[in-house]
Amino acid sequence: MAKQQAGLVDPRLAKALSHPMRTRILALLNEQVASPNEIAAMIDERLPNVSYHVRALQELGCIELVRTAQRRGAIEHYYRALERPFFSDRDWKRLPRSARQAVTDVALQMTWEDASASIRAGVFENRTDRHLTRSPLTLDDRGWTELNKLLVKTLRQAEEIAANSAKRLSKSEEGGFPTRLVMMHFEAADEERS
Repeated sequence: MAKQQAGLVDPRLAKALSHPMRTRILALLNEQVASPNEIAAMIDERLPNVSYHVRALQELGCIELVRTAQRRGAIEHYYRALERPFFSDRDWKRLPRSARQAVTDVALQMTWEDASASIRAGVFENRTDRHLTRSPLTLDDRGWTELNKLLVKTLRQAEEIAANSAKRLSKSEEGGFPTRLVMMHFEAADEERS
């Protein structure tokens, strides 16, 4: 994806994320290479709808074709995302509300699906050192900003840890295992004000 101008959200990415299905497809293609047929099965959508949105993402320059394969008399196309959509606070404010809502909806849906699948598979409690907390807090504007900065820093450190793990795994016979890191910070509904 072309480098965006300072202070502006890439309009192609904003357009890509303005539809929930495109947001979901882009999120999946950030995790793995997949074909529209595979994506349709993963998200339980009709193949023509998925194919339409995959073409839109490719035309917007958000994904690229990485290979093709012959499947039952047809050619299956496999894609990957070109860039992980991450927005600074400033960029997030500049996205249209519909795009912010689509990204939020997809992230929460995928979080729920990941946690549910882990529980169903019986692996959620495999590790005694897994982390799960829910922390109601009362903050002022400064505290809100400080906590958001801490979460961004934590995410960057988590990505560095994952990159270092990938390097170690590439030199080892040991196999890695999939994990999910979810961080949320949001204003809660105040029942006292309601």
